[in-house]
Parts: sequence; structure tokens; C-alpha cells
Amino acid sequence: MNSASAPLLADALPSRAKLETAEHFSAAAPHAWPIAILGVPFDHVTIAQAIERIEAMIATRRPHYVVTANVDFLVQAHRDVELRRILLEADLVLCDGTPLVWASRWLGNALPERVAGSDLAPGLIRAAAEKGHRLFFLGAGPGIAAEAEARLRQQYPHINIVGTYSPPFSHLLEMDHEEMARRIRAANPDILLVSFGCPKQEKWIAMHHRSLGVPVAIGVGATLDFLAGRVKRAPDWMRRTGLEWIYRLLLEPRRLYRRYAGDLACFLPTLATQWLRLALGRAAPSRPKENSFAVPDWHSLDAGARLTRRALERDAAFWRAQPERNAHCLVDVSKVRRVDATGVAFLIRWRKQMQERGRQLVLLAPSPALRRILGSMKLADHFVIARDLTEATQHAESHSTSAIVQRDGTTRSLAWCGEIVAANVEDVWRMTTEHIAAFVACRASLIIVDLARLRFIDSSGAALMLRLKQWALQLPAEILFAHAQPNVRNVLRLTRIDQLLLEGAQ
Repeated sequence: MNSASAPLLADALPSRAKLETAEHFSAAAPHAWPIAILGVPFDHVTIAQAIERIEAMIATRRPHYVVTANVDFLVQAHRDVELRRILLEADLVLCDGTPLVWASRWLGNALPERVAGSDLAPGLIRAAAEKGHRLFFLGAGPGIAAEAEARLRQQYPHINIVGTYSPPFSHLLEMDHEEMARRIRAANPDILLVSFGCPKQEKWIAMHHRSLGVPVAIGVGATLDFLAGRVKRAPDWMRRTGLEWIYRLLLEPRRLYRRYAGDLACFLPTLATQWLRLALGRAAPSRPKENSFAVPDWHSLDAGARLTRRALERDAAFWRAQPERNAHCLVDVSKVRRVDATGVAFLIRWRKQMQERGRQLVLLAPSPALRRILGSMKLADHFVIARDLTEATQHAESHSTSAIVQRDGTTRSLAWCGEIVAANVEDVWRMTTEHIAAFVACRASLIIVDLARLRFIDSSGAALMLRLKQWALQLPAEILFAHAQPNVRNVLRLTRIDQLLLEGAQ
């Protein structure tokens, strides 16, 4: 994959808030190396440590989101580009499944324990009751969130639950997002627990957590049903031994049998493929080192031959200092022969930390071994990749110059470029409607929006496309979206609007 199609990490300048958050976490709880399972980086924490991390997030007063991922999440993310991106960019990814703990041992970096949402939420609620944190429950079936509130008030008389809301069931893009956002902003919670089920709750949170300003949003699945007493959890011994899934299967065999069978059919072969690719590489030890790179505001380093847990631990001071540097980074990975799940997770988190600081992480000339591993984990398009120093220099000189919306005045068409996500969707709306209004003033009735250079779009972007289509009809005019790339098609297909938006556009 060349640089033209890889995501630029500095498309937008960082806010001071993101920088403060990154600095806070670098000085907070002890840092253990994460591990990537099917390309998703899991944090190496216990339930108690997860609660500490969440309390640290609340203290920053900046928006964050937490994911409790199980096998089903990973299987869905393997097919769902948007969900995969959400898991990669979450502020905390917790291991909600004993099979994932077993997999982490197999991959050489054992997670300390299962951190299920249904275990995390009661502990977090207990801590919130003690410290006065404001809680809001969103979702679940009619009346369930209110029942959970009533039971919790009996258990914790001083608990500060500032709101509950169970919206009518509908698909993600058909929900009344304005009403939900209005209620949450009015309540001003510290912690938002969202119970829509995966991936709907994760996508809803990704769409709104920045604009809501809630310090911590967490998708909790069926946890509100447990808290309300509507559904009983498995006995402790089944939870401790990783057999809770059997208990749930016995309760809901018709709904869960097909899901569990499908998950195992995907998860086990994919995990085996990951292990095999990670185990194949062999390389003599070599230390990472700084390189010279004569471009202002950039630094360069040679990663050496190994990106493994053992190599990271051996050179921990070197590697942990890299994401903290206030400069773009060019990493020569051409000599990498041995990579493990910890090394992959480190690269993912390093990229995230750089992005939060408004900086780029560019991988220079990845070795065949690294390319195979990134490809098998569906991570190749997650990184900026340069084939040589010339291409890397072009990144250094032009990373922030391309516009998201570009106009072709001669053909009366627009091009969307880069990524359209919740963070920039309103800017794209403003620029696009201004151009279309100008086209219509010149008697254009058919406007083409070219998506050939659009690398990614999330559910906010998909909603924008629907909104534009409906708005243009009032002008009157027609918008056709053309040349959608596979990642964009994936998102539109899973939101069930691909035929409506793309039919006749290719």
C-alpha cells in the first residue's frame, strides 16, 4: 500500500485537550505492554486497574470511550471496517471473554484476567457512588434502565444517577440522535453507560462522544438487564472457569447457538493464522537506533530486526520515549523479521498517541514479514506507509495540505478526499452544500460527488450522505455518489444504505 492511499494522521491539528489526556496517562497508572488479538489491541489491566484508568479519564474532563470486547466483537470487526477502526482508536480496550485470556497466553503476553462489562459496571457504579460521579443509563428495553436505577438507589442511597432513557428501537441511522444528545447534555454525566448491543452501541458512541463531552462513555450490552434483575448471571464458579457462555446458551439457545457457532468458526482459524504468521519469523537480536532525517519537525529511527515483547522489554526506555516526542516519526521497518502480538499492539497504540498529539507515524519500507502480518490482521490501511525516503519526504512536506472537499469547476463535480468522520462531518456538510448551491445557481441539476479518493467514512459520514441526498431534492437537484472504494462500500452496506446512495453511480 502506498502513501497516497494510507491515512494521514495529522489531517486535523490536535486540541490541547487531547495533548493533556495523553500526558495524563503517560504519568498515571503503570504501563504494561498491550497485546493484539486478531488485530485489536487489548490493555493489560485487571478490573481494579480498569476502574482506576476510568477514574483518571474522568479527572481530565475530556471525552473518552471504553470498549469491553469479546470474541463476537473481534469476529464482527474482522468484517466491519468501521467497528475495527472504533476498536483500534478506543481509549481503553478490555478483555470481555475467557477465550481471549487463553488466546493471549498462547500469543505470549497473558492478560491478567477477564474484564467483562457485566463485572466492570457494578464496580464502576460502586466507585461512582462513593465519589459522587454522575451516571446516565442509555438504552436497553422499555423501562429497564429505570428499573436498574431503582434497584441501585436501594443499594446505594447516595448514588448520583442523573438520567435514564430507553429510546424506541430502530436502526442506527434512523434513531432520534438529537433527542438522545439533548437529554445527555442536560444531565451532564461523568459516565455514560450505553446498552444498544454491539456494534450499534460502539458506533453510536463513536458518532457522539466528542460532541457530548461526557468524560467516559462505555458500551455495556446486556449489563443494564443484569442490573435491573431482568436477566440472571451465571453462578460464580461458571464465570471463574470461563463457562458463562454455556449458561447464556442454555437461557437463549435459539438466539445464541448460531452466533456462537459462527464466531468459533471464524475466530479459531483466524487466530491460528495469526499465531502461525507471528511464529514464522526468525531474526538475530539487533537494537533499535536513531537515524538522521534532515526534515524539520521530524525524527527517524531504525526499528531493528525484532518487534517482540522481549525486544520491547529489553529496550523499554527507548521505545516508551518515542510516542512522547513532539515530532513526526519515520520508522525504518525494512529489517524487521520477527514480530509478535505485543509488537503489533505497540505499533497501533504508538500511532494513536501520535495522532492525539497531531503527529504522524510513518512506516518506511516494511519488510515482507511485517507486511504479511499487517495484512493478515487487516491493519495495512491503518498506517501511513512509505516505500522509500523520497515518498517519506513528500509526506513530511505535504501531510496537512490536502482539502477534504475539492471542486472541479469545469465538470460541476466534487471530490471527497481522506476521511469523513464524526470529528469533521459538519465541516464537510458546510463546504459541500456551498459548492452544490453554487452549481445549482449555474443551472446544474445533476451533481457528482466522486469518492475515489475517500479512504474511510463512518456512520456519521453515511448519515451525511443521506442528509445531502434529501437536501438536494429541495433545490431541486440530484446527487450521485460515484467510485466508492471498498472501505466506504463496507460501511454503507452494513448501514443498509449502499443501494440507496450508490445505485447507478458506478
